[in-house]
Amino acid sequence: MILVTGATGFLGTELVRQLTNQNMAVRAIKRNSSSIPALLKNNPLVTWHTADINDTENLADAFEGITKVYHCAATVSFAPKDKAKLLKINIEGTANIVNLCLENNVRLLHVSSIAALGYPKKDELISEKHFWDYDPKAHNYAISKYQGEMEVWRGIAEGLDAVIVNPAVIIGKNAGFNGSGAIFKLVKEGLKFYTNGATGIVDVEDVAKCMILLMESQITAERYTLSADNLHYKDFFAQIAKGFHIKAPGIAAKPWMLGIAWRAAKLVSLFTRKPAALTKETARSSFNLSYYTNQKIINTLNFKFKPLDQSIAEVCNALK
Repeated sequence: MILVTGATGFLGTELVRQLTNQNMAVRAIKRNSSSIPALLKNNPLVTWHTADINDTENLADAFEGITKVYHCAATVSFAPKDKAKLLKINIEGTANIVNLCLENNVRLLHVSSIAALGYPKKDELISEKHFWDYDPKAHNYAISKYQGEMEVWRGIAEGLDAVIVNPAVIIGKNAGFNGSGAIFKLVKEGLKFYTNGATGIVDVEDVAKCMILLMESQITAERYTLSADNLHYKDFFAQIAKGFHIKAPGIAAKPWMLGIAWRAAKLVSLFTRKPAALTKETARSSFNLSYYTNQKIINTLNFKFKPLDQSIAEVCNALK
């Protein structure tokens, strides 16, 4: 039996969909406050178990009869106020999963992030050989994903059978306007600015496919960067605008401009009590030139990623 944490999330939903399409039975974990995604409703191969990854007693019940665990559950936030939540879920929650996998002799596939690979090195593509270097300016999400991954490596040192994936920015037609879909929403609504940064991007379907292939392999104690390609934000936004048949953002934002913008967003959030649309951390990271290599996963699985122009077009068509 397969256990999937974070099954109601964007990636978790796609993973469960692909597993059940291969006629695999899944026990899917959801929080009490989460709703079952439309894609998974009435799926006879999915059994839902309500639990919190920080509630070890209830979580332990979910491991009965389990031989494989996909750990997708995580909190993604760049808001400073969410630091405690990030550390609690992404580090302590992962430690709980690792400990239960060790106790029950269960194979684990852990979803980390490119944020755990660290910052770009001069004239180098960021690869699985890179490890996160502490930086006092690092955002809390990166810290939490790095330390969460360290819990998995700790488990591996104690005998855990595990493999790790480090996905880039994940896009997909079922994200709606949440997560990476918020980028599509901004461009659709007439975003005029772009920054000179760059990052890796990957389709959610490819991430789930790689996860299943790695889980079903004999590979253990390895990590894999999952990125279809690297895109500059200017080109990324231009492709999104093309998909919506609108004008692409044409003004290069300067650091001082975003400095004003994130401060203004913070002020607005104080009055609206809603999360700021832009934070100091996201503003700073939007100027990073981070280029990732996907050669290890390509060589290992002979995998061919979906072209990003196709993925972006699919997302735009779904959001029109």
